[in-house]
Amino acid sequence: MASSPAAPGGLCADVAVVILNWNGQQLLRQFLPAVLAHSDGARIIVADNASTDDSVGMLQREFPQVEIICNPDNLGFCDGYNRVLSQVQATYYMLLNSDVEVTPGWLRPLRELLEQRPQIAACQPKIRQYSSEAGPREQFEYAGAGGGYLDRLGYPFCRGRLFDTLEKDLGQYDDPQPVAWATGACVLVRAEAWHRLGGLETAFFAHMEEIDLCWRLWNSGQEVWYHGGSTVFHVGGGTLHKSNPRKTYLNFRNGLALVYKNVAEPELFGVLATRLVLDWVAALRFLLQGQSGDTKAILRAHRDFFSKRQYWKQRRQENPRKLRTAQRPGVYQGSLVWAYFVEGVRAFSQLQPTDFPDTKMPGDSQSRPVSNPVPH
Repeated sequence: MASSPAAPGGLCADVAVVILNWNGQQLLRQFLPAVLAHSDGARIIVADNASTDDSVGMLQREFPQVEIICNPDNLGFCDGYNRVLSQVQATYYMLLNSDVEVTPGWLRPLRELLEQRPQIAACQPKIRQYSSEAGPREQFEYAGAGGGYLDRLGYPFCRGRLFDTLEKDLGQYDDPQPVAWATGACVLVRAEAWHRLGGLETAFFAHMEEIDLCWRLWNSGQEVWYHGGSTVFHVGGGTLHKSNPRKTYLNFRNGLALVYKNVAEPELFGVLATRLVLDWVAALRFLLQGQSGDTKAILRAHRDFFSKRQYWKQRRQENPRKLRTAQRPGVYQGSLVWAYFVEGVRAFSQLQPTDFPDTKMPGDSQSRPVSNPVPH
């Protein structure tokens, strides 16, 4: 791809890199220097969610060149970003976690892709683990890896990560590619699209909010991509560890809301009913493993989802256009739960290319596969 013209004031001067912070003083001290050094003139903003650890004071003393916007309370990931970005003027927003190490030139390929393809509204880089037992940071990271995918039931996974199984990065997922969703840990979003869709779903608080946003982007006629020409390293688990029942609650509640909000009408009943049954299976599995806190979290998630069904129904009706499963890139037409737990599939490349739809992209003269796994 040819390079796009440089934005006045720097290659990425039309980008606002916005880092949401809550009591992450040490992470900011560790990772902000690389963001400042390698972002090619982008505006760097820390959005603080009422931290109590002197994050703001530290930023004022040690990083005076960083802009600070303070929220009055801990508004969570979703409302925290929504409030701050309503105050930020830019062409592109880069949502960046405070525990991400960026690399030289990391922002340029993402911005260039959006400059060259106006139909793309969001894009993520390759996400690798900050520290890895598999070698010198060679493993993909859980939150995003080589691009986000969904199965036909709305379960998320990634190129390079199926459930908790991570692959090594061997260059197999370096290609730019349309995907179902881009990770909220590091995603470049077109500001116009962000505001038109109302940003993140506030009721989610945290977890799966980026999947919901990307699903709404696809439903609205825009695209979401992955670009393997940019790499960042993510620590992960900084807010809630995956074994925390609070995270179990958010994932299961938001998972049901995600499906209810976005699945096309002819498919909704079957998908939602199957998800409810599988949730009960997961609850029983947690109970048999002695993780009663997670079992209770799933029950609370179901209770709270159904108690707010009128709210979710209203949100669903606000965006009436819904693409069917076979119309959305990055959607596996089978069941990932079956493939992983019954068939023993442990790598993205083991999924059959025929189980991904051939989707006609805007501007293409004919259909083409956009989600075929790349063999090892």
